[in-house]
Amino acid sequence: MTSQLFPMILFGIATAFSPGPNNIMTSYTAFNFGVRKAIPTMLGVIIGWTLLIILLQLGSASIFQRYQFIQTIIKVSGSIYLLYMAYKLSFGGQTKDKKLDPKPVTFINTFFFQFVNPKSIIIALTAISMFVDTKNNFYEDSMVLVLIFFIMAIGSQAAWCLMGKYLRKFATSEQFIQNFNYTMSFLLIVCVIMFYV
Repeated sequence: MTSQLFPMILFGIATAFSPGPNNIMTSYTAFNFGVRKAIPTMLGVIIGWTLLIILLQLGSASIFQRYQFIQTIIKVSGSIYLLYMAYKLSFGGQTKDKKLDPKPVTFINTFFFQFVNPKSIIIALTAISMFVDTKNNFYEDSMVLVLIFFIMAIGSQAAWCLMGKYLRKFATSEQFIQNFNYTMSFLLIVCVIMFYV
């Protein structure tokens, strides 16, 4: 595992900090509601993501290999959920006549999303297949992988939260705020498209 540690860290940085549904929802929440309201959003991602890796290491990976249609179901379910979230980010707080107060993305939203998020599942399965030796050092490799990805999740969520909060300082008008929300919504839609190309 020591020889794999550095590549694992690089893989974790690249996958955790790149734009994706989790990071976009955290940035959106911090931008619109502040860091304190984004904490449940971040905790949902961190805890859900860590639990997903643990469960996949305990045998779900073999289930996906045996029953590939389950991956398709998850992919479609996750895509539908992301499109719904994109709608909520852009238009969920509006009616025909007036604007309502939008709501932050909750712990429950992001926690359960991990289990239908195609990006999270693909990254977790890839990491397990690359860095976990199932024959010789399964438990040691598994614990190291979980620890590194847990730390990466904390770091990426904090970074994207602070980015959203920092951008709020430039929000001098309602139009800027709406444009930011439209941008976040658009990025979620791009994530859905990327699942199928």
